[in-house]
Order: sequence, then C-alpha cells, then structure tokens
Amino acid sequence: MERGSFAARHDFDALPLSSDVDVRCAQFSEIAALSEMARRLVPGVQIGTAELAKYFTFDPQSILTFSRNGKLVGGMAFLFLSDRGHDALLLDEICLTAPETHYLASAEEEVAAIYIWAIAATGRGIAGLGKAAAHLRQLRFRGADCYAQPSTVAGRDIMRATGFEPVPSFQPDLWCYERPWHRHPMRMPGAIIQARSVSDARY
Repeated sequence: MERGSFAARHDFDALPLSSDVDVRCAQFSEIAALSEMARRLVPGVQIGTAELAKYFTFDPQSILTFSRNGKLVGGMAFLFLSDRGHDALLLDEICLTAPETHYLASAEEEVAAIYIWAIAATGRGIAGLGKAAAHLRQLRFRGADCYAQPSTVAGRDIMRATGFEPVPSFQPDLWCYERPWHRHPMRMPGAIIQARSVSDARY
C-alpha cells in the first residue's frame, strides 16, 4: 500500500474520489483472484476462495473490487453486522477469521456496524478508498459506524489518517470511525454560560 496518499489527514467520508480507480461490487468470477490477493497482501488472512464465495453469496455488496485501466489492483471486504453482531464484536465473541453469518445483517435488517474485514491494494489501488467510502454512504449503511483491526504499520497509518481511533472493547486493538452525522456538536460557550446563569439564579 502506498502511504504517500495519506500524508495529509482526511476524514474517511471526505476522501477524494479518484478518477484513476474504478470501484464496484465484485463479480463471482473475481472471488478467486481477490482471495489470492488478500492472502498475499494482508498478514494473517487465510480465508480461501470457497469461504469468501460464501460471504459474497450472502451479501454481494460486502466485497468491492478496485480496478485501474481494466486491471484488478485491489479489493475491500466488509462484514455488515446486525445489532447482535455489533455486540459480539465489542465483546470479542465473534470469530473474525470465519464469522458466523447469524451475526451479519440480512437484506431486510438494519446494518448496526460495519467491520472492515480486509483492504488489499497494490500501487495506486489504495486511491480507491474514496469510492469505497462513498459505497458505504448508501442509505442501507449510513447509520453504521465503521470498525477495523489494522494488521500492518501501513494499515495503522491509514486508520489514523482517515479518522479512525482506538476504542475500549474486549476485542483487541479495535479501531472505530464514527460517522460525521453521529458526532455530537460541541457546546458553544454561550450555551454553557447561560446554563450556569439559570443554575445560579436558583440560589
């Protein structure tokens, strides 16, 4: 992965949309190549083609391909978690190498949290992250914060540069990106002064 693209900090939901990289939902015929790329580029990934195909069949929107000039240069996989799956993630009760599908949100269920399962990209392919973030701004996913566990120094750099922060949980080294529309606005000084004035007036 190229770190140079992330020298400046950008909010994940504000990453630029690169015209060089095409990002779209994967096709079944691409699963084998994506599985091989993930095993080669992401430390600890051992999922085979058959297992990845199972999750793709469960939710075709959960795997994206990054292409440049018609050549596959990367991919990104997500676990779209239900409320039950979100709790299991925070409590370290979900096996992230082979997650049980009953923790995943069905098409009729609200997505409570998005776990970024893997990002694998070569060269300029990492520029596809902006369009991947746009994919997650669809109505189905907008209500869900994003989680990840970086497995490389470069991955940790990307997390820091795109607004992810470590969060307290039983799950080791879990990072969270809170969507901008979930963040509480900071209190204006005037509001604080006014609140104190009302309190003082009672005495």
